[in-house]
Amino acid sequence: MIDRQGNRDANPDRPAAARPGGEHGSAPQRPRNRFDRMEWAGAFGDLGTLIPFVVAYISVAKVDPLGVLFAFGVVLIICGAYYRTPFPVQPMKAIGAVVATQGAQFAVTVPAIFAAGLVTGLIWLLLGLSGTAEKIGRLVSRPVLMGIILGLGMSFMLEGVKLMAANWYIAVAGLAGTILLLSSRRIPAMLALLVFGLLCGVLLNPGTLDALATVSIEFRLPAFALSELTWADLLTGTLFLALPQLPLTLGNALLAIREENNRLFPDRPVSDRGVAVSTGLMNLFGSAVGGVPMCHGAGGMAGHVAFGARTGGAPIILGGILLLGALFFSSSVELLLGLLPTAILGVILFITGSQLALGSGRLDPRKAERFITLITAASAIWNVGLAFLLGMLVTWIHRRGWLRL
Repeated sequence: MIDRQGNRDANPDRPAAARPGGEHGSAPQRPRNRFDRMEWAGAFGDLGTLIPFVVAYISVAKVDPLGVLFAFGVVLIICGAYYRTPFPVQPMKAIGAVVATQGAQFAVTVPAIFAAGLVTGLIWLLLGLSGTAEKIGRLVSRPVLMGIILGLGMSFMLEGVKLMAANWYIAVAGLAGTILLLSSRRIPAMLALLVFGLLCGVLLNPGTLDALATVSIEFRLPAFALSELTWADLLTGTLFLALPQLPLTLGNALLAIREENNRLFPDRPVSDRGVAVSTGLMNLFGSAVGGVPMCHGAGGMAGHVAFGARTGGAPIILGGILLLGALFFSSSVELLLGLLPTAILGVILFITGSQLALGSGRLDPRKAERFITLITAASAIWNVGLAFLLGMLVTWIHRRGWLRL
């Protein structure tokens, strides 16, 4: 829908009273969470980032899947109920990448991962409650923020292409079908893609069906995970995991998600302070029950929205599924997460990235601002944290009058 200023409504499914200004100028109302088939489809829009990192934590770092899925499940349900938007919860990518690829270099133990979550939680809770996160947010110029979102979108698309290359014929068929169904409300694109992916997974690996027969139901509850924490684990988790993640979290999981949420759902706005406090609380909880460091990534919201989610029903649905998996199927989680072919995860990432990049906004007509956006975006494809610092540096140079283009 188009408003009076000629802007397209980013969320046309909202009722009139829930849009800015409400109906007949009345105060906007927060819509209730929905649980229709579009919310169910959108609930799985973030699997492209969730599954690979969770599998890495479980298979490489040997983290108990019970705590990982339990933490994600509980936090997703709370976020969906509180924010009432498709507010995402994702693994922290920098920490996950270090654990998966560099763990052997400095002995990343499971307690060190929990320590990283504990330290991360304390830092973001302090930044949020003190108001520092909000002050930092006000310092970030719009060209830098647009560049971060654009670069994140492009990085998701590139990673999606890499994953799709594993089975290009499956990827092409899945991508074409998904694009055709993106605007359909009768056949949700994500549900069709998941069914197609599961069928392909069975055809590629017929032994999957036999393996599924071994899945057993076993009720388990998580235990307190910080009881075996040592000073060495705390040092490793802080220096090698938590601190390198901070710039990435600031750019992607604080500023970008605030911008993305408030652009798509202006009737349900969030603040930098609130997102920082949320990040802190969920990591304190996650580290206590054996979860991995978590954040609110802008790409996750783009994924949920791209496949139909418009309310907090989507994260509640996903959280409920993960919670049930944790409590009753934790011994079979690695098998269940491996059912989808890598190429299908690539399609999800590619679509998510395209939606995120499209939502970054129009480039500023002024050449210097466009330059700041583009170099920030290009850098964000490689490293969001460094892109944020570079963008802020060039913005400062421009404001000093030293930038000549």
